[in-house]
Amino acid sequence: MRRLGVLVASLLLAMPGCAIPSSSTPVPATSLPAPTLIGGASPGSSISAGPLGGMPAFSHVYLIVLENRSYSAVVGNSDAPYLNSLIASYGLATNYHAVGSPSEPNYLALVSGSTQGISDDGSHDISAPNLADQLESAGRTWAAFEQGLPSPCFTGGSSTGGTDSAGPYVRKHNPLISFTSISRNPGRCAHITDFTTFDPAAADFELIVPDESNDMHNGTTAQGDAFMSGFVPRILGSEAWHQGGVLFIAWDEAAGGDHVPLIVVSPLTPAGMQSDVQHDHYSLLRSIEDSFGLPCLASACDANNLAEFFPGS
Repeated sequence: MRRLGVLVASLLLAMPGCAIPSSSTPVPATSLPAPTLIGGASPGSSISAGPLGGMPAFSHVYLIVLENRSYSAVVGNSDAPYLNSLIASYGLATNYHAVGSPSEPNYLALVSGSTQGISDDGSHDISAPNLADQLESAGRTWAAFEQGLPSPCFTGGSSTGGTDSAGPYVRKHNPLISFTSISRNPGRCAHITDFTTFDPAAADFELIVPDESNDMHNGTTAQGDAFMSGFVPRILGSEAWHQGGVLFIAWDEAAGGDHVPLIVVSPLTPAGMQSDVQHDHYSLLRSIEDSFGLPCLASACDANNLAEFFPGS
């Protein structure tokens, strides 16, 4: 019956007139310090294109990328109580997959629809279209928050002792700096900052990557979960998320496989919804593009989207 409901909802999503509700039940925020607006970002820009493929027209899309955990290492794990509470309250893609190994190819896929021929975690300078290009061309805004980043246009491979974190920060988890159209343009790479500037209303699309201790790469599952329990409420307690926002929490890859969790956090997602439709990182990029009415990039053009998570929108 659940699968039938999802199918019916997906058909409804394809109908015109879908809209995001203007409000929802508040989610309490934590008592963390109030964020500040990053320079250069002007939230609330509008575009002429509408949503595609049944996706809602989200006003704000947040993507948090965590590290190196398989589906079974997170879902139902008592070391991750907060993440599992989000799964119980919102949505979970149970058949979601990474597209490469090691980390960097997956990050590149999430923002460009391609691994760009990269099969390592080195420092690469790439000339290719990416999601930031698309957003700017459509009059949308973007920001990337990389915990531990020493300066906005830093192109080094790693760093420790940042203003917001002891680190380490690593470039391989900062995909947008690999694109020369961004790294060599001071005005554009200024949109990549550390967490001290985090603001849920800073941009239409926000990529959020914790440092290697908090993203579960070097730290434990429990440590990553504790970090998320303190950070995510800053998003869910914001007006930006309530007024048409969605949060995706993805893992880049899994040791010894590609089956990873994807948590979908939206007021439009029924509590506890699970979808066994096969998806991957290209599906996630396609969902973001479709929501903003953007053309698809590379392998995202052949991917499905996550519209089934938003019935009745």
